[in-house]
Amino acid sequence: MRLVLQRVRRGRVTVDGLEVAAIGGGLVILAGVGHGDTPEQAEALAEKVSTLRVFEDADGKTNLSLQDVGGQALVVSQFTLYADTRKGRRPSFIDAALPEVAEPLVRRFAEALAARGVPTQMGVFGAHMLVEIENDGPVTIVLER
Repeated sequence: MRLVLQRVRRGRVTVDGLEVAAIGGGLVILAGVGHGDTPEQAEALAEKVSTLRVFEDADGKTNLSLQDVGGQALVVSQFTLYADTRKGRRPSFIDAALPEVAEPLVRRFAEALAARGVPTQMGVFGAHMLVEIENDGPVTIVLER
């Protein structure tokens, strides 16, 4: 799995003009699934994300985690994280897992975050989504397992 974490003041997903998910302060997490990714990887990444120290303490140091600050998570599936642009002008997505494999792993990741006490919402898998991200910092982290 490949994740892009963005520390946010707020995040929101709309589909066909309707809001389907929204969070206040926390992380918007763009999640891509590749071939061979496993439920164990989804669980391990959820553990890492929930405890990753990317929020500032009283001294302005990034010493606090999502759990520490009581932050929320918005998980958005994004197969384009597996784009291969090494040849030509059109990205290839051959390294992205098929939807029937990817959807349960993205859901497992989100459920594992929620099980760790992080209020978690999701976008709509496979839908054309408008994702609003008010990046705080900006802070953007890429994780891969």
